[in-house]
Amino acid sequence: MPRITTPSELLVWQRLNALTRSLPGAQRGDPHLLYQARVASRRLREALPLLTRGARGRKLERTVRRLTRALGPVRELDVALETLEALTAGGDAPRGAIAKLRQVVREERQRLHVEMCARVGRIDLDKLRRRAAAAASRGPSQTTGGRMRDPERIAGARLRAARRAVRLREAVENAAGIYLPDRLHEVRVAVKKLRYAMEVSRELGGSRGEARIGTLKEAQDLLGRMHDHEVLIARVRGVQGSSKAPNLRVSADLDRLVRRLETECRQIHGLYVTLRKKLLAVCDRTATVPETTAGIAAPGASAA
Repeated sequence: MPRITTPSELLVWQRLNALTRSLPGAQRGDPHLLYQARVASRRLREALPLLTRGARGRKLERTVRRLTRALGPVRELDVALETLEALTAGGDAPRGAIAKLRQVVREERQRLHVEMCARVGRIDLDKLRRRAAAAASRGPSQTTGGRMRDPERIAGARLRAARRAVRLREAVENAAGIYLPDRLHEVRVAVKKLRYAMEVSRELGGSRGEARIGTLKEAQDLLGRMHDHEVLIARVRGVQGSSKAPNLRVSADLDRLVRRLETECRQIHGLYVTLRKKLLAVCDRTATVPETTAGIAAPGASAA
């Protein structure tokens, strides 16, 4: 690691190192390291718009986005397997359905893992590291109280988080308190983006946002579990409609599993509804930025 002189450089190197440490294990098939690599890629994507603009910045973001998307399908199957393991441990899930789904998911994972490795192999990670680190080192900085700071990037990070908060509030209000999977998925995505944006703002500026980030993490976990169950339900329906459900008994077991998952989705939704007020409070507080920040255009503010 080169000599780091600004918080921006430290921010980028931490995310780059987390990505490059976990990616080889992900390519070998380790589910936990694959999860870590995907999270690291998302966190790096959130930081990049603050570091570089124009065509160069967009190219860096596209490269990392390709990496995130390459890891996504296999990670989704890993989550499905984890859910099936949890249902098995519970002892009251239909074993025939669990066994059939586990077989189908493992076969699909093996196929998609090969595709994932090919897609990741086409990305030049060394070039990505060099360009991202160079972008971070070019930023303006100043020393305050013996600490090197990036005032423009701190302001940009706060404004970016504020705009993420506005979008999250819109998504939460649009979903209301009703169980509507598509709208709740939009809330989940907006929660995730705001959480990563607030992490960047906290690390650059040393602000205290742990409680708000904790609320976002709680909401993300709840909505993530709900989404994972919904994806598994769709997969069950796919198996039922194919030749992979060989007899009526297995099909009946799959129906029972769907009902079990649907019940859990509604229970999780109830927990989300109780958290909704706190989530809106986080949005309101984060959407309020200092007057010195309000006039600054957030780098990459329009990025999805």
